[in-house]
Amino acid sequence: MRTPRRLIAGLFVLPMLSGCFASSGDNASASSGSEDGARLRVALPFAPTENYSPYGQDAMLLSRLGVIEGLTKLDANGTAVPALAESWRSENGGRSWLFTLRDARFQDGEAVTAKAVAAALTAAGKADPAPSALAGVKLTAEAEDDRRVRVGLAEADPVLPLRLSNPSLAVFAPKAYAKKGTVNVEGTATGPFALTRIDGDTAATLDRFDDYWGGRAQASGVTARFVSDGTARANALRTGDVDIAESLPVAQVASLDKDDVHEIDTARNTSLYLNTKSGAFTDPGLRAAAREAIDPSVIAQGAYEGYAVPAQGLFGPALTWAAGKRVEPTGRARATVPDGERITLAAYSDRPELPETAQVLQQQLRKAGFEVKLEVRTYARLEGDLLGGKFDASVFSRNMMLDTGDPVTVLASDYTCDGSNNLSFLCDRNVDRLVAAAQAESDTAERQTAAMKAEAAVLGTDSVIPLVHLKLVAGIATSVRGALPDPYERTLIGTGTRR
Repeated sequence: MRTPRRLIAGLFVLPMLSGCFASSGDNASASSGSEDGARLRVALPFAPTENYSPYGQDAMLLSRLGVIEGLTKLDANGTAVPALAESWRSENGGRSWLFTLRDARFQDGEAVTAKAVAAALTAAGKADPAPSALAGVKLTAEAEDDRRVRVGLAEADPVLPLRLSNPSLAVFAPKAYAKKGTVNVEGTATGPFALTRIDGDTAATLDRFDDYWGGRAQASGVTARFVSDGTARANALRTGDVDIAESLPVAQVASLDKDDVHEIDTARNTSLYLNTKSGAFTDPGLRAAAREAIDPSVIAQGAYEGYAVPAQGLFGPALTWAAGKRVEPTGRARATVPDGERITLAAYSDRPELPETAQVLQQQLRKAGFEVKLEVRTYARLEGDLLGGKFDASVFSRNMMLDTGDPVTVLASDYTCDGSNNLSFLCDRNVDRLVAAAQAESDTAERQTAAMKAEAAVLGTDSVIPLVHLKLVAGIATSVRGALPDPYERTLIGTGTRR
């Protein structure tokens, strides 16, 4: 069984926010004319911790800010649609795909060519660790001619266009790869905004890229600050220091103008992961006892104050196809009555609802007969022990569609023996078999049906207990138009976003 890879970037805590968006650097780039729109000021919760490497979680940050893009992107239904590639087709039984590029330019002025795209995909395929979207996938890429790229695979992959929508597979200009082992994303991507200045892990400055293929952005640029304290983000929105505050704590919503608060269903869950490799929860009976002890409705109404719904499974209401295909969990063990077994329950404080969720779980599990010790830290301080299996259980928030938009891919990464994000350290032969069967399906509807059968097997192990499906709560000032919060948490700022 593989040890889970790094899952979420660490966070920087900014103790004071008032006034920090009025720097001389911002004023120098700002525009007062209506034709050349004002800069957007954004507060984001997760700071870059990998020097803006596109091969980890920092890519999601760059995607939300409108800096990067790949050959494809996801539409509202989770379908792969054109981005840098205007069309594609599968060949050789799915072991080869031919992508035709649109006419586009890199932010350094160079044309986007098939040779440059092939080089970018080859570099991503060689990255160590590999981007999560390429877990278990070996690809090659080569230019067919100036506008067509052929992507080859060791094994047929019916969802390659979905994989290529992952921001970690964004395309950069050749000069971005000049220094071996790194990717310089400043001014080398293809999105409507170019990253032009980095202030460590506290802030970033983006300027409009006027030659963007999708049209000139209406805002002249973006000033982003990374603020892990949710109350500080809400205060900045309330006082007008920011135009957009991402991921507001639900406890702060009542203090804001209701017209500034926007909520949508997301593919994100909060779940309790039980360590099946060591400790008390190697016993399936005790895992079953934990499941029976937990009431997710208390968490939905308490910790999330109604901005979440009790979980029905791993895939929630944002995925409209899931409810009609859900299968009852199979193979569950009979619950064993706990007899004071000591467990350590971990949670990270960067998402403010998680510690409160952990406290509710502690009470419910104690009532069932467990002795529960809480371990709450920032994610940066928790990560090593979490990935090392030091805890009996952990509360974790996960967007189930973030990596590829494909339900089967997330099942493979999170719940199979070789999964790279397997927080439960689950290794179950039946789960692996059903996930493999789902991976072999090329038809979208059949693949979804097979995924739900695999979900039922995962839930039957009680290695993970889904708690709630979350709503995205974003603060967007009424002066802002065209913001793009989405269920997959990949977009926020686009060409039409302005104030």
